[in-house]
Amino acid sequence: MTRRIGIYGGSFNPIHNGHTLLGAALCDMGYVDELWFVVSPMNPLKQDVQSELLPDAERLHLCRLAVADDPRLLVSDVEFSMPRPSYMADTLALLRNIHSDKEFILVIGSDNWLNFNRWSRPGEIMLHHRILIFPRPGYPVDTAALPNGVTGVDTPLMNLSSTQIRHAIHTKNFNGEGLSPAVWQEIQTKHYYL
Repeated sequence: MTRRIGIYGGSFNPIHNGHTLLGAALCDMGYVDELWFVVSPMNPLKQDVQSELLPDAERLHLCRLAVADDPRLLVSDVEFSMPRPSYMADTLALLRNIHSDKEFILVIGSDNWLNFNRWSRPGEIMLHHRILIFPRPGYPVDTAALPNGVTGVDTPLMNLSSTQIRHAIHTKNFNGEGLSPAVWQEIQTKHYYL
């Protein structure tokens, strides 16, 4: 039976419990067999915040720390060797070539779905991949009006934001809530986001 792999791309700067709980929920609910966090070196729609990114290898390491206890959650650096900025259509095409025995399902937030027409080659993505849309606060999506192959998933609404976490760490007004203990320990040890 073909393994269904959820592909969840992002900066993960830093990865937080909202990310990992979403991945576990999609596995628990039977939408995917595994979820891969694809760490992006450069999001083409977020180039204005590029200066706030931790180096690629450090974000990748934090992601691996965050998922270490759940074998269904994996971390991919596939975009590290691709041209920048990285486009999900290219990432998915490469993954299809490398792993022709797997089905890759794109996982995006409702905020990204509402901007999906701004992505590179959205039609190509929809031609080759199913899409799962998870809810994000303030970005309602009419799931009854979604096209074929696109499914709204009723996962827990997590009001966590990497941007808010970075700001709280920078202002020294943060106790690690919302991060895995291993990630928070690494951030403190390495003095990230200060």
